[in-house]
Amino acid sequence: MEIWINPACSKCRSAIGLLDAEGAEYTVRRYLEDVPSEDEIREVLTRLGLEPWDITRTQEAAAKELGLKDWARDDASRDRWVTALAEHPELIQRPIITADDGTAVVGRTDEAVRDALSR
Repeated sequence: MEIWINPACSKCRSAIGLLDAEGAEYTVRRYLEDVPSEDEIREVLTRLGLEPWDITRTQEAAAKELGLKDWARDDASRDRWVTALAEHPELIQRPIITADDGTAVVGRTDEAVRDALSR
């Protein structure tokens, strides 16, 4: 199990606290420092069953600078979104937990973190 975190994020700290309380074995990836490649982002999106715009933090300054709210959300635009996430990792929703069964969850709630633990 791997968890993508920003240590400054309270949701990330909460998720790690729950993983620790449950005795889970996991690897921490500080994704702002160890930035995921476009291929890694695509893989996580597949595992999540989501599209890149579904995991984009659209209220971040970079999102506003890029004008993301006006970008199309369709198959033809998917690569553009993935590139934006790779170039501006602060736009990636957090924390993301990759589960042992090959799936992933956005662990913003205790329920989502427990879901990852049960897989």
